[in-house]
Amino acid sequence: MNSLLEQIKQAFAEALTKIDPSLKDTDPMIRLTTDRKFGDYQSNVAMGLAKKLKKNPREVAQQVIDALDVADMCEKTDIAGPGFINVFLRPSYLAQTLAGLNTDDHLGVAQTQQPLHHIIDFSSPNLAKEMHVGHLRTTITGEVIARVIEFMGHTIERVNHVGDWGTQFGMLLQYIFENHPEVLENPDAFHVKDLETFYKKAKKNFDENDVFATEARKKVVLLQSEDPTAMTVWKAFVKESLRHCHEIYDLLDVSLTDIGESFYNTKLPGVVSELKENNMACEDKGAVCVFLDGFTNREGDPLPMIIQKTDGGYNYDTTDLAAIKYRIQDCGGKRLIYVTDIRQAQHFTMLFVAARKAGWATQDVILDHVGYGMVLGSDRKPFKTRDGGTVRLRDLIEEGVARAKAMITENREGAQLERVQSFSEEKINNIANAVGLAAIKYSDLSHNLASDYVFSWDKMLAMDGNTGPYMLYAYARIRSIGRKGGVDFDHLPKETPMILEHPAELALAKILVRFSDVVANVIKELKPNLLTDYLYSVSKGFSSFYDKKLGVSVLDAESDDLKMSRLLLCSLTAKTLKAGLYLLGITVVEEM
Repeated sequence: MNSLLEQIKQAFAEALTKIDPSLKDTDPMIRLTTDRKFGDYQSNVAMGLAKKLKKNPREVAQQVIDALDVADMCEKTDIAGPGFINVFLRPSYLAQTLAGLNTDDHLGVAQTQQPLHHIIDFSSPNLAKEMHVGHLRTTITGEVIARVIEFMGHTIERVNHVGDWGTQFGMLLQYIFENHPEVLENPDAFHVKDLETFYKKAKKNFDENDVFATEARKKVVLLQSEDPTAMTVWKAFVKESLRHCHEIYDLLDVSLTDIGESFYNTKLPGVVSELKENNMACEDKGAVCVFLDGFTNREGDPLPMIIQKTDGGYNYDTTDLAAIKYRIQDCGGKRLIYVTDIRQAQHFTMLFVAARKAGWATQDVILDHVGYGMVLGSDRKPFKTRDGGTVRLRDLIEEGVARAKAMITENREGAQLERVQSFSEEKINNIANAVGLAAIKYSDLSHNLASDYVFSWDKMLAMDGNTGPYMLYAYARIRSIGRKGGVDFDHLPKETPMILEHPAELALAKILVRFSDVVANVIKELKPNLLTDYLYSVSKGFSSFYDKKLGVSVLDAESDDLKMSRLLLCSLTAKTLKAGLYLLGITVVEEM
């Protein structure tokens, strides 16, 4: 089903065509109003058309209104200011739309008629060390985007492009050869903590000892030549690292398929040869480079993509070129999305330009880079532990759950909530896990993705405001209304008539019908915070609706019909919150 917004847009498009057939594809420029006195939706298309039609904007606006066929949807339309067209929705049409949502598992989100195969590259940590807080944003943002894409009926591949090759493994191998030869005999015996320790020491040696660095580079060559001993140790490194990664993914409820850099090794020579043959690549100072128009360094000189180093080796530019070619030509990707640190924006811009110039990414292929900012501490520097170390992602998750449990336990011990006091330890643990993860995820996702944000446990665990715990509470609160009234929301009669008369009922209804438009915007703009902002507006709308002074009575409504209508409004609100939180990777709880 088309959303209300889409129906209004269609009506305006038809009106514009009636006025002048040449206006058929004109954007009607419909948006939500910011002030209710100006209606529900507003169009400023008349001002943009005034010059073309050689009339003043208000004349054009009146022409549009006269040509509109929206009597079933709208109570009225009028003109404000220099030519804004205000649209006031009809309560009966809102009620009809909500009734349709009640029978739709996707709550009005239309399933695409032209499904695209999406491939999304996210998380993608370098192996040989534990995942840390810097991997949080890419991992949970990528999962949200993937879930929204699936929800709209597209196909998706979630790719974990792990760094499982290259210099870091040469360093590790050299360190093992020098200091832990016993590992060569039993490489499956070590754990990720050992690997982390080995990596730190190997990196120190690599940076400070030229001899070690030279030998480490030789070990990379050993790997590239598939030396049996080097390969055995490397495989053990990768296996243990990925085991650790997937433990974290399980905790975060994230799904990924590992396709590491090593997968593309055999494809790299062919990429270099192809780019040479089509004159995109050339030798420069002993290296093979691709120079793209418009890209220069700080000095104004052409900026190269180095695809083969002077020693004959390859780097991440080569691997990313091989990957983008493979994903388009072999996997059939029609929209490729990369979720990485925003500081890599130029790299991906150049990668996309190169892929199009090479003819791999044709015009029907969409290429997107989603760049994100850093997680900062209270000092506005990269978030660190108290002793200055990197915050492990596992520690962050465990602390979030522990803080949530402490918050719940304090409520129980305070004897303020008899219901909470009756919770079993298992139920408390389940709620704490949900609240802790919701706090971490929602806080991150609710920020502008491209901006840095300051990490704060107090803010993210707050039980009011735009936070994960508050969203879970809002859902649980609605479900409790059903339990209190002995009503099963999941089995309310489908034919229940909707009665929308009170301002709080109408305001909530107008928010609920926007869910499909918000979801569509998330996939279009790749911004999860559009969804968090919307869910917060849903929770606020419901609070006003259920407010004793400003809202309405539900279980004590004046009539049975009114009671059932308001229960259905409660149910639709809960469904919307649950669906939106699912898309954010957050699991709801029935009680809090």
